[in-house]
Amino acid sequence: MSASELAAAVKKSLAVDDEEFQAQAVEEAERLKAEVRDGTFDNSETIVGLELELYAVDDRTDALQRVPRPLLERIGFEKELGLHNAEMQTSPQPLNSYGLAAQEQELQANLVPAQERTRADDIRLVSDGMWTVPPNGETAHSYLCDSVEADGIRIATNMSDSVRYHAMANTDYPSGLRLDAPNVTLEADTVMPESLITSIQPHVQVPHAPDLPEYFRYALRIAGPLLALGVNSPFFPPDLYDDVPDATILDDAWMEHRVSVFESVLNAADGSIPDKVCFPPDFETVEDAIDAIVADETIVPMEVARGERFDDQFAHVRHKHGSYWRWVRPVFDGATRSQANARIEFRPLPGQPTIRDAIAFQAVFAGLLESLIRREHPVRTLDWEHAEQNFYNAMRDGLEAELVWITGAGETADLDEIYGELFEHARDGLELQGLSAEQARRYIRPLRERVDRRMTPARWKYGYVRRRVQEGVPLPEAIWGMQAQYIRKQEETLIEGEFTEWLS
Repeated sequence: MSASELAAAVKKSLAVDDEEFQAQAVEEAERLKAEVRDGTFDNSETIVGLELELYAVDDRTDALQRVPRPLLERIGFEKELGLHNAEMQTSPQPLNSYGLAAQEQELQANLVPAQERTRADDIRLVSDGMWTVPPNGETAHSYLCDSVEADGIRIATNMSDSVRYHAMANTDYPSGLRLDAPNVTLEADTVMPESLITSIQPHVQVPHAPDLPEYFRYALRIAGPLLALGVNSPFFPPDLYDDVPDATILDDAWMEHRVSVFESVLNAADGSIPDKVCFPPDFETVEDAIDAIVADETIVPMEVARGERFDDQFAHVRHKHGSYWRWVRPVFDGATRSQANARIEFRPLPGQPTIRDAIAFQAVFAGLLESLIRREHPVRTLDWEHAEQNFYNAMRDGLEAELVWITGAGETADLDEIYGELFEHARDGLELQGLSAEQARRYIRPLRERVDRRMTPARWKYGYVRRRVQEGVPLPEAIWGMQAQYIRKQEETLIEGEFTEWLS
C-alpha cells in the first residue's frame, strides 16, 4: 500500500462518527452478555493458547532487519507493528499433557522452517524482550521516529501498513508517543516506538464464562511473581540514552523496560484521561468485564465489516477490545458459535530465550489458575494495591523485587516461600488436568531453576554488560556485545533448549 493510499484509508477511518460507533458497541454488548448467560461462551474444559512475537536481525551483523512482506507471508507469520516484527499464534488446545505437547511442537514445527527460509535472505528471527541494535547505517532514534506526511496524515515510515496503527497518530486521542524511562529521552510523531518491544502472551479459556472474574482475580495476584521470573529487557538501544555516565545508566536500569515503553507510548502524557495501558482492576461479574471494555475510550472508531464469523455480531466490541491494553485482559470471541469462548490473556511477559521457556510460562500460568481456584487459595484476599505494587516492583527489580504473598499461615515476603507455593500449585494444577508428576515438573523446572540460581534473562544481560563496562568497554559496545551473545546462545537453544543452559 502506498503512502497516499494508506493516508486515504486513515482519513476514511477518522471520519467514523464516535457516538454512533459507541452506540453500536453498547447494543452489541447487551447481546454478548445474553450469549454469555445462555452458556454460548462456556467450554467443556480449560483450553490454552499462546502468541509469540519475534523480531528480525541481519544474520551477519545482528542489526535489526526489515522483513519483506512477501517473505513474511511465505513463512506463515502475521504482521505486527514494525516492519521488523513477526508473530505466530498456536492453535488452542486442551490443558492436558497432549495439549501442552502440541503447543510446544507447533511452535517448533513453524519456527524451524521459518528460520531456514529467512536464513536464505540472511535474516534471523529472534525471541527477545527488546531489540538494541538498530538497522545497519541507521540509529534507533531515526528508525523509530522517521515519518512522512501524506495529504495531511502522518505516516510512520517503518510501520506495517495497518490503518489502525497509523490512525493512532492522527486522532485527538492524546497518546504520549514518547519513551519515559530512566536516562532515556525520545519523542515521536507516531506509535512506532512501541515496536521496540516483543512479548509472549499465554491465553486460558475458562470452562464456565461467568467464573471469569474469579480466574481474573487470581491472574492479577500472580502477575507480579511471574513477571519477576520472566524479565528480559534491561537495556535500550544505546543511542536513545541521555548524555549521562555509563555507571548511572547501569545503576538506574529496570529489568523490564518493556512495561514502561508500552505505557509511555500509548498513555496520555499529561494524565488528562485514564491510562489505557495499566494494571487492571478486579471484576465482580463477567458483565462488569464486558462493560469495562465497552466503556474504555476508543482511539480509532473505524468502520468494521461484518463477515461470516460468529463474533462478527459483536464487531464493534471486538474493535474496542483491540485497544483495551490492560496487562491482563478478558477476551470474548470465537469464529463459530461452538468455538465461542471467554478467556484471560496474560500480557506482562516479554519474549523468552527459548520455546521451552515460553511453554513453561504458559503451563505454569494455566496450572496456577487451575489449582488456586480449586483449592480456594488465600492469595485471592491479597489487596489489589499490593498486587499492583508487586507488578511494578517486579518490572523494576525482577527476582530482586520486594513481593508480597499470602499463604495459609499469613502474609510473607520471603522469595523462596512465595515461589515454593507458586510452583507447588502449578504442579497441582497440571496434575489436576491429568499430567503426571514427572510431566508437570518438566514444564516447571526451567522457571524453578531461575529462582534457585536467582537468574533471569534480564539479569544475565545486565551482568554481561556491567562486567564489560567495569573492564573499560564503552556502554554501547557492551550492549551490542551482549546482544551478539544472546543471539548466538539462542541459535543453539531456541528450538529444544532452555535459558538455564546458558548459565553453564
